[in-house]
Amino acid sequence: MKTLSRQDLEDIVHGAAILGTGGGGEVADGFALIDDALARGKAFVLVGLDEAPDDALVCTPYMLGAISPMPEDEERQYDRLTRIDEPAVLLAYRRFQKYLGREFYGTISCELGGSNTAVSFYAAAMNGHYILDADPAGRAVPEITHSTYYLNDLPADPIVMANEFGECILCENVMDDLRAESIVRALSKVSRNDIAAIDHALEVREIRNAVIAGAITQALTLGRIWREARDNGGDVAGAVARAGGGLVAFRGSVGENDWSTRDGFTFGAFEIEGTGPFAGHHYRIDLKNENLIARLDGEVQATIPDLICVIDTDTALPVTNPHFRTGQNVAVILLKAPAPFTTPRGLEIFGPAYAGLDSPYRPAIRTQDEPILSTLAQGI
Repeated sequence: MKTLSRQDLEDIVHGAAILGTGGGGEVADGFALIDDALARGKAFVLVGLDEAPDDALVCTPYMLGAISPMPEDEERQYDRLTRIDEPAVLLAYRRFQKYLGREFYGTISCELGGSNTAVSFYAAAMNGHYILDADPAGRAVPEITHSTYYLNDLPADPIVMANEFGECILCENVMDDLRAESIVRALSKVSRNDIAAIDHALEVREIRNAVIAGAITQALTLGRIWREARDNGGDVAGAVARAGGGLVAFRGSVGENDWSTRDGFTFGAFEIEGTGPFAGHHYRIDLKNENLIARLDGEVQATIPDLICVIDTDTALPVTNPHFRTGQNVAVILLKAPAPFTTPRGLEIFGPAYAGLDSPYRPAIRTQDEPILSTLAQGI
């Protein structure tokens, strides 16, 4: 059990944003929640999965929706609605406990990301509850079904949702997580593409072997290494790649880019023109909230479930989608996929086919023997 300091929390949020592969929300939004709780005298207490009692009731709070702004003509339909004066996740949390007639022990983040990890932390801290050192994704993911909960047939039902307008929805008898994704996504679309949801209200005994233990510590460690490399003026991308057991796959400057918001997701792609050892080469990343496919000179180099992470080499900050811009200097880091998603069922729900590719999964880290990657893989 560990009470997290402000520095710990900063490292976790930055580490989670890197592991978020472009998704998982904005770092600034995560810090706004954390600082609000700290200003109110709340503590963020991290508990190892093996420390939590078997009968402890935990839940997974998160925000779901597109990660890009709505078109102005669609935005105007919400002008007549009033906003509540607290984050919607707190409303959903209170309503869920009232519905269950039972208090939660703590929360588990739904994914690693700049704000969604913090959303889970915030709900726990504001209620005097614990944060479990685990999550069901080990990265950020586009859909509810992309989780170890789904892989282990643990139901999301019941689900409590709330939006910024104070509308609270209790959803029971949801058939499975596939149906849960459809329902929550639909409600997000009529909530300015942003809804707080809490699901998987389960006892620790039920999830102990069905989530990724130590996920928060992983983000903390990676974030600390990122910070130290940044503060020392080192090669941040190289330090992160080495710490994560991956490699720097490309360095360059962002060229053409495009994105759109539809069906409750942010879709798009951005091109990178190589610099330094990669001069004369071309990179493309396709995204659906998160980065899904990376292509080097037109050939697929990496796909989900591998992590395709992008860092701005001028600011050292992780790049979240769709906030890439023409002329931005970036490095692409490839990290190994969380093991549960490399199983046959894991790849069925979150592999190349989900990204629209008719090809088998090939772990990207195996590409380090290709000449274009060799110098960067050695830390040059």
